Amino acid sequence: MSGILEFVTHPLNAVTFFPLVGVVAILLLAREKETLIRWVALGTSLITFVISLGVLGLFNPQDPGLQLVYDRPWFTVAGWTIRYVMGVDGLSILLLLLTTLLTPIAILSTWTAIQERVKEFMIFFLLLEIGMVGVFLALDLFLFYIFWEFTLVPMYFLIGMWGGPRRMYAAIKFFLYTMAGSILMLLAIVWLGLHYGTFSVPDILAQGPVMGPVQYWLFLAFAAAFAIKVPMWPLHSWLPDAHVEAPTAGSVILAGVLLKMGTYGFLRFNMSLFPDAAKYYAPWVALLAVIGIVYGAIVSFPQRDVKKLVAYSSVSHLGFVMLGLFAFTPQGIEGAILQMINHGISTGALFLIVGMIYERRHTRDLDAFGGLWKVMPVYAVLSLITALSSMGLPGLNGFVGEFNILLGALGSRVLGSYWFAGFAALGVILAAVYMLTMYQKVFLGPLDKEENKCLQDLNWREVVTLLPLIVLMFWIGLYPKPFFALMHPAVEHLLQAVLK
Repeated sequence: MSGILEFVTHPLNAVTFFPLVGVVAILLLAREKETLIRWVALGTSLITFVISLGVLGLFNPQDPGLQLVYDRPWFTVAGWTIRYVMGVDGLSILLLLLTTLLTPIAILSTWTAIQERVKEFMIFFLLLEIGMVGVFLALDLFLFYIFWEFTLVPMYFLIGMWGGPRRMYAAIKFFLYTMAGSILMLLAIVWLGLHYGTFSVPDILAQGPVMGPVQYWLFLAFAAAFAIKVPMWPLHSWLPDAHVEAPTAGSVILAGVLLKMGTYGFLRFNMSLFPDAAKYYAPWVALLAVIGIVYGAIVSFPQRDVKKLVAYSSVSHLGFVMLGLFAFTPQGIEGAILQMINHGISTGALFLIVGMIYERRHTRDLDAFGGLWKVMPVYAVLSLITALSSMGLPGLNGFVGEFNILLGALGSRVLGSYWFAGFAALGVILAAVYMLTMYQKVFLGPLDKEENKCLQDLNWREVVTLLPLIVLMFWIGLYPKPFFALMHPAVEHLLQAVLK
């Protein structure tokens, strides 16, 4: 009994599994009580966010190592003892907070958008939160893989049951792409377990990283899973379909959190477990990242579906993250971690904005709009801030991350060339082109379509949904020091281990 109490009261277990309380409560509610079900889901996710703030309160930013570690034997099979290891450090604390923040925001956005099978939707959404939080906190490779694969199931149903006309195609494509890469990662995890006698990452690193030619193959096996999830060019083709067909809340979480599971995987596992391979492949990863930056921006421009435009912009923005990570400089990695957070904030807000206008007009075609500033001024102002944030305007969050990434890439001895940063900078210019063009077509010009003249501006719930993200855009853009302070010791510790 004391062991169970210790488990449930540990802050990392509490923040991971508290959504189960909401799942059980919703299961006990009658299907017809949709409003109550929504409130239970929202309340559960808000309490989970408060618990994550408690984790932040217990977190020591000066300590570069793992903190709040919970390490216990889990089960034994065929003589192997599988351990349950959870922990947090400067590489994961911000991603934990991003996940627990975006989940209640996404749930609040569904208040009127999801009208069918509300009970099932909220159950799947809370289960998805468990998987995402677990991915960022798990420090045993076997446990990490379970959380990693678990996220596929609720996301598959969220797209397949509540998505658009081609929802099943998009859901199956998302599932198969991610599953294919994960199988290679599983084989690499089994090899590591056989070689080290443990799946615990701290125990593996205590014995020393993988040496010899095999680490290059192991790096590629892990990279296959993570690159698909990012998604890196040319493994990105599942993303636009998933975003376009997913419900708004699903798109917010998919862009805001699920894609970061891939970049986090590179940071947490590929760089620490296979340091020589990571440095060897860094120029090739950077090349693919730069291609993704430019390609995603160019393909975004001609899109007529606003949601598909935002989806392709994610390919470009995540390219910046990968470039920063594999620059192997403090500025590059810290900028990349911050850009993971920035992308979740800005692109999450963009998908919310697209969803709000879709609820009113039931179309996402750019040609269907024009002049909306005249009838929806609040919506127009919040959309403008979000668009400027996404394109990296100084004073907003996007600029801080991209500037540090470019600075880190310029000074990178591992990459060994200024050209990576030079071509990546084109992505900043191209982002302004497609974002400003999109904004001009939707909000400016004549209000000449009758369907748009009677549109209602945002209500209080929609403003409350966007407001936390808008505040963060300005906070990070004007005063990013607290965010860098959380990650800096851990990044320095990682680089000392990798570059020694």
